[in-house]
Amino acid sequence: MRLGLSRNFWLMLAAIAVVTAAAIALPRLYRVALLGSGYMAQTLCAGLFIAGRDLDSLMTEDLSGPGLDALRLFTPTLDPDAKEVSTSAFGIAGQTAIHRDGLGCTLIDGVPAQFLRAQAAGLFPPAPPPDFEAEWPDGERVTAETWPQGIDGAAADRAIDAIFSDPDPGHPRGTRALVVVHGGCIVAERYADGFDAETPLIGWSMSKAAINALVALRAKDGALALDDTRLMPQWRGDGDPRGAITLDELMRMTSGLAFDESYGNQLSDISQMLFVHGDGAAFAASKPLIHAPGTHWSYSGGTTEIIAAILRETFADERAYLRFPRERLFAPLGMRTAELAPDASGTLMGASSLYASARDWARLGLLFLQDGVWRGERLLPEGWVAYSLEPTPQSPHDDYGAQVWLKLPESPGLGEPPMPDDGYYMLGYDGQVVAVVPSRDLVIVRLGLTQRGGDWETARDLAPLVNAFPARSAQ
Repeated sequence: MRLGLSRNFWLMLAAIAVVTAAAIALPRLYRVALLGSGYMAQTLCAGLFIAGRDLDSLMTEDLSGPGLDALRLFTPTLDPDAKEVSTSAFGIAGQTAIHRDGLGCTLIDGVPAQFLRAQAAGLFPPAPPPDFEAEWPDGERVTAETWPQGIDGAAADRAIDAIFSDPDPGHPRGTRALVVVHGGCIVAERYADGFDAETPLIGWSMSKAAINALVALRAKDGALALDDTRLMPQWRGDGDPRGAITLDELMRMTSGLAFDESYGNQLSDISQMLFVHGDGAAFAASKPLIHAPGTHWSYSGGTTEIIAAILRETFADERAYLRFPRERLFAPLGMRTAELAPDASGTLMGASSLYASARDWARLGLLFLQDGVWRGERLLPEGWVAYSLEPTPQSPHDDYGAQVWLKLPESPGLGEPPMPDDGYYMLGYDGQVVAVVPSRDLVIVRLGLTQRGGDWETARDLAPLVNAFPARSAQ
């Protein structure tokens, strides 16, 4: 009898352990599955309806490779007429992304698709056709056939060949587009098969530089100030310490808010915010303080989502907010291909969702190189670019400004990156970069898909190209 009770007791404990493990594991697995569905739906939607690519190339190139094996379990369903992509794993954890002209692709996350389409109806006039009569950046005509005088053309050609080469197929670089701007003109560009000067590609975290410019424009309007506080509704309660966070601290990533930016963790805050939660800014703003504002630097895509929501609050009209990036930034710069998507809540996904052609990314870089002046007129407030390039003291080695990187990560075996000291960078996941080097009068855009283990190091691979251009004092 005692033996039977003992056996039943242990069986009961085992059953409880199994049920408990399932209760813990199943919600986790479901969140991971939602992430997979969201990532696939968003990638396919943007690739098909923004970049104009075909399904086969997206599935074999963008949705396979290191870390993406689990996506084989997901099945996409396409509706080209509705510009809609749905995905799920065996019919569960389904997500749907829709494309709206001028607004990119949005995961609907419980919001009716018809509501989102009505929100965008008539929002933008048709995009103008390319102007091949006017020289870039005013139009799309590029006449450079030889390197300008003073450039080491042979060295530059070798560098470009290397940027597009894949000497180790097991660790591909995956470069898709390269544009080199010198003296305000495109002096070289190259594209991989399947891509061209009109192909919009994702910048990932390079999008933060566009948010920087949009904040500048609203500051110029008098709608925002860098010392503003009590910035989010969640922070305005009596005694909430987050109410003390300033816009400047958000711009510099020193808010002190908790946020897990781990890209290899499927349940990290950044992964869940981008592909699971329909209100990224609310998700990020709900995080607690773990450091006093202004005392600790921590890179956070959630911070940029919060800034995008703060921008939204400066508009009384939702449609005016959604038109703002195109009307005040993209159209003046001639960035015809640019699309910055909002999430399902209507807040722009400023941390990562800007798609634009390499030429249009170069226009954004050129705006910064020209101190915020475009076609002889001041677009960004005087002193704004200098503010953006002031090192944030709390950042490691003063390598971050305001939504802009001031230094590149060290390359193994090379010590400090062999780049000019005055260079600064818009950097994005998978090796995206807009490098701005004032001393060489240079803007270089590199877009691609360098997956985990791919052989791309920005400092190592751009330095030979940058250094083919003489410093201004040497010309």
